[in-house]
Amino acid sequence: MHERILVVEDLAAQAELARIFLAGLGFEVRIAATGAAALEAVSEWQPDGLLLDIELPDVNGLDLLKQIQANGSDAVVVVVTASASMETAKAAIRAGAEDFVVKPYNKDRLSVTLSNALQRRALAHGQRELETRLTHAQTRLQDAEAKLSPKGFVGFIGASEPMRAVYDIIQGVARSKASVFITGESGTGKELAAEALHKSSPRAARQFIALNCGAIPRDLLESEIFGHMKGAFTGATSDRVGAAKLADGGTLFLDEIGEMPLEMQVKLLRFVQTGIFSPVGSSKPVQVDVRFVCATNRDPMLEVQAGRFPEDLYYRLYVVPVELPPLRERGQDVLLIARDFLARFAKEERRGFRGFSSTSEAMLMAYPWPGNVRQLQNVVRNIVVLHDGEVVSPDMIPAPVNRPGAAPPIAAPPIAAQQIRAERRRAEDAPTQSLAEMVASAPEYIEPETVYVPPPEPVYQMPATPHPITYAAPFAAPIPPITYAAAPEMEIMPLATMERRLILAALSRTDNDIPRAAALLEINPSTVYRKVSAWRKEGLMPA
Repeated sequence: MHERILVVEDLAAQAELARIFLAGLGFEVRIAATGAAALEAVSEWQPDGLLLDIELPDVNGLDLLKQIQANGSDAVVVVVTASASMETAKAAIRAGAEDFVVKPYNKDRLSVTLSNALQRRALAHGQRELETRLTHAQTRLQDAEAKLSPKGFVGFIGASEPMRAVYDIIQGVARSKASVFITGESGTGKELAAEALHKSSPRAARQFIALNCGAIPRDLLESEIFGHMKGAFTGATSDRVGAAKLADGGTLFLDEIGEMPLEMQVKLLRFVQTGIFSPVGSSKPVQVDVRFVCATNRDPMLEVQAGRFPEDLYYRLYVVPVELPPLRERGQDVLLIARDFLARFAKEERRGFRGFSSTSEAMLMAYPWPGNVRQLQNVVRNIVVLHDGEVVSPDMIPAPVNRPGAAPPIAAPPIAAQQIRAERRRAEDAPTQSLAEMVASAPEYIEPETVYVPPPEPVYQMPATPHPITYAAPFAAPIPPITYAAAPEMEIMPLATMERRLILAALSRTDNDIPRAAALLEINPSTVYRKVSAWRKEGLMPA
């Protein structure tokens, strides 16, 4: 493509001469006889260079140059003047011109001057592009180093694959205003994830306000979020600003949102939709700009289907899901976190601990950590408070972590969850059934009951025989061989490939509706989100 040159010249003969010279040099040329025509051509045609006469009928050429540059054009400008005055040349350069030529000029002089100016422009563009690419590369390198570092990412500790996926999601969504819904078991660091999201966002300079909806009395929750006016209720002795106003321009984190009363959830929905609320006892609306981050240790879709969480509010808040993995799935992160806690608590308590013995570390890695990072923190603090030394030995580790194979009772699935899973299986056989119909047909929720079934104890029976006492030999009877029914023929493939096929099939059936696809697969929606993101990065599916 030929470079574009706009000739701004009011003398027709001079303009035509410049056009002939420039066309002969391979440029695409247009002519503007006035300053107004030049501004219009620069805006619409976007030339690469201007050959600008100083004396124009409607405006001074230098003033026109300043206006063109103020409008954001990066075209190079060569000024044409009928005087060889150095003052005119200096003024043109100060105004932003690349060079100048004096009338009358020949073709060679014009060619050299304009070609040099365009070459400098190309070099400047290339330098800016390289600087931009270098900046992006440095940013990516810093992000990668942060993820690989034992210190992790914005307060997190750990570099396991599940946590790197969490870091990627947080970084990807941080600069947007989209609502984020964090799920995970108790103690996995949901508030820490919300705070990392806030600190990585453009809102980091404003406040991060966190509320635990399960720890606030039901009748005070509205006041905590929206504030109240003096006299609004008994005990309201003065006006009070709520969390919504304090978080204006920042982030409002609603932890354990599933514990919020249903009537309060309805009021929250209006606030999420409009950004407008009224303090308790006031009819005056207040407008704020808040980024919403919510968290729960329950499955939010199950809560919707059980009728304990409004569907409208779910879809308003569940825009980007972030699932925090349990500590037992984070591999060596257990030791990284334990060492960090040990160093911190040893400094606080003035102890001499410098690390764990290899046997102690093996104990920590073998334990399933049902209480996740919070439980690990308590265990390490217990060690530091009750003992001292350079190395944590196995005898310092408290129960039940010090018992090989120790694990807490496993709760049976809630009855409601079993019923909902049955509904999902029926939905697979009837793909035309809508999500609303599935919810409407779900059975009434039954309060879950935790049942622990202990393993059977071996029972030995003593035969009733006269003296002398004899015992039946164990396993005296022959054990019949175990036979298995022949498995149906099916294609055998790597488990990861089968997983990808199943997830993509579920997404195809639900028109890429991740929550519905996850419901069919009986997995958390954020797991689908994380898997798809990873496959796109690996080139296993289109972006």
